[in-house]
Amino acid sequence: MVALIKAAQLLLSLSILVVLHELGHYWAARAFKTRVEKFYLFMNPGFSLFKKQIGETEWGIGWLPLGGYVKISGMIDESMDTEQMAQPPQPWEFRSKPAWQRLIIMLGGIIVNLVLGFIIYSGVLYVWGETKLANEYPVNVDPKLEALGFQDGDRILGYNGETLRYYSDLRMEGFNNRVTQVDLLRDGRMVSLELDKELGQTFIDEGIRRPFSLLYPCEIAEVDSAGRASLAGLQVGDRILSVGDMTLPYFETVREAIQAHPETPVRLTVERNGQPLQLDAVPDSAGSLGFFVLPAAHYADMFPTLTLEYGLLESIGAGFTTAWETLQDYVRSMRFLFTKSGASQVGSLVTFGSIFDAGWDWEIFWRNTAFFSLILAFMNLLPIPALDGGHVMFTLYEMIAGRPASEKFLERAQMIGIVLLLSLMVFALGNDFWRLFTGGFG
Repeated sequence: MVALIKAAQLLLSLSILVVLHELGHYWAARAFKTRVEKFYLFMNPGFSLFKKQIGETEWGIGWLPLGGYVKISGMIDESMDTEQMAQPPQPWEFRSKPAWQRLIIMLGGIIVNLVLGFIIYSGVLYVWGETKLANEYPVNVDPKLEALGFQDGDRILGYNGETLRYYSDLRMEGFNNRVTQVDLLRDGRMVSLELDKELGQTFIDEGIRRPFSLLYPCEIAEVDSAGRASLAGLQVGDRILSVGDMTLPYFETVREAIQAHPETPVRLTVERNGQPLQLDAVPDSAGSLGFFVLPAAHYADMFPTLTLEYGLLESIGAGFTTAWETLQDYVRSMRFLFTKSGASQVGSLVTFGSIFDAGWDWEIFWRNTAFFSLILAFMNLLPIPALDGGHVMFTLYEMIAGRPASEKFLERAQMIGIVLLLSLMVFALGNDFWRLFTGGFG
């Protein structure tokens, strides 16, 4: 059921973005009296789920949910309609229009996605505001970061000399910026870590998805009656204080300590009805005892949040800032794509679907949709044949050189671009299937 809910949200989000992106091209083309032969949501190789001719345009829905397209008369696109291009140019065709008009037509979808991202973020901030958690708390660190000098219980103050205001900045700023120096507070004293490589690169190389997490109690909410926790005598309401000689009695540190001892006896110190109690347990081969704990949200009083509310005018400014910073962060993160570990993180629709909420949270839905809209704008602007950016590149070449590239060259470039994009899609899908089979989405 969770998978279906996430898939439905992804499908709705993509449908909104694809339709509006293609409408950007359509509106620009019609503004310059250029004929649009087809307008499709999703691809339709072989057949269409729905199609209807309205005026000069066939409107339809394809069966393959991989984007969408508009077929503009007299344009070399993914349809590869060479027969039309062999005919004399007609005044309503794309190739008959001045270069500056063709440039605007090709930028139409990108512009719509940029504006849409800004509008959605503004609307989200106006309706729901923002909930922020101040960066005032010590954290648990992923064990893979301990080699860099981090320790459980550190309070991370800033990166590269810049103070971090919010808890969410610990991961986002660490990933997006070139962090090579970390200031933290440990046992009441200042400590500075100098890193040999970017912190974000370490996140990528080591596959760290949650580098830092809040320290909250490990209180048992449910025990698997057939699991090893039950055999050890753990009960609902118990609070685990230590595993062996560990010193920080929090969920993440308890979980890591138990996972480090598969099929090995460990001594648990728990608090039950206000009294300490020691129990012996043996984690299974996966390092699990079979219990569930109360979530972090249960301890909201330990981590009071700050709610920022925006009026209409304030939300417009804040929405623009959020969209701009989000786009900047995404562009900066692309530097990791050209590393081996970064390429392994490339994902397809499965990855995009995984970031939606397991329920149907409209705030999360619209935030994700705004994010995808900005990604769609940026990716389409890349100067790759078969993408809008490829057409923009060739049009700019024509405007600068004073002559267009040959149609034969454009056809070959378009074909190469299609092959590159299909190869990337197969690679991304392969990464997603690998993560599914190895538990990478867990």
